[in-house]
Amino acid sequence: MLATSKRSSAQGENDDRKRLKKRETKTKGQKGKKTKRQGGTNKGARGDEQGGIRGDTNKGGNIDIKEIEMVTGKGEKIIEISDLRKSFGTFTALRGVSMEVKKGERIVICGPSGSGKSTLIRCINRLEVPDSGKIVVDGIELSDDVKTIEGIRRQVGMVFQQFNLFPHLTVLENCTLAQIWVAKRSQKKAEETAQHYLERVHIPEQMHKYPGQLSGGQQQRVAIARALCMEPKVMLYDEPTSALDPEMIAEVLDVMVEFAESGMTTVCVTHEMGFARKVADCMIFMDEGKIVEASDPNTFFTKPKSERTKLFLNQILEH
Repeated sequence: MLATSKRSSAQGENDDRKRLKKRETKTKGQKGKKTKRQGGTNKGARGDEQGGIRGDTNKGGNIDIKEIEMVTGKGEKIIEISDLRKSFGTFTALRGVSMEVKKGERIVICGPSGSGKSTLIRCINRLEVPDSGKIVVDGIELSDDVKTIEGIRRQVGMVFQQFNLFPHLTVLENCTLAQIWVAKRSQKKAEETAQHYLERVHIPEQMHKYPGQLSGGQQQRVAIARALCMEPKVMLYDEPTSALDPEMIAEVLDVMVEFAESGMTTVCVTHEMGFARKVADCMIFMDEGKIVEASDPNTFFTKPKSERTKLFLNQILEH
């Protein structure tokens, strides 16, 4: 029995040594992985300082929301979109889009027709109802509740491809209508605010005219002034120059640049790449309902990562 006991004791010690050795090997492996991860993080941080995102995008899907954050930097979120999906019949417009917008940030979204750009920003103020996903604007989650929708629309101004002005109302009346009926301002206060923003878009002399008496560029500037009269925290632009003659585009873009540079949080869908280079903090490229690439303007235009982005830029910048 003594021999058996010794053998059992020796066997037990041997097993203990094996378990200890196994634990030490595992610990070393974890440390090695940790060091490797830390090295990758530092490399990404250096890449961010040099401009642009480092790392591959998810093949066939949206890029990680953290990659967009690497471009835009840290800050207080004013818009947060998570896994947004939207279909129109058999056509899928949005395929699980996620993104964040910080206060004072200027984001330009571009991409081919049908890529989901306009649907995305129309979902932000509930002009389109997403099939699934979450949208939070300034801490308020968008839902089917009418009061919630009205509250968010008061904080989010929008300018459309078409001007959408009331033809039977003067410029001044177009700019005071929502102030009086939605914001519950007095007629005097509404008119003072309207005059202020009509001056900011450089057409105060047109306030007593009707939309039909104005040029396309002037009408779009009225539309911008009307949206700003509600004093929103965010401005959304859905290809605001697409319906304009080339010579009228500059006057609208100049106004947009002025407000963007004043610190207004801006999300703009446009193909005006000169405007994008000048204004954007972050460029987002969409295709087939997904965010394919996001980076600072310099990286986006000079060193795009995605082959699809390169093709798009080659086509749009050649003409």
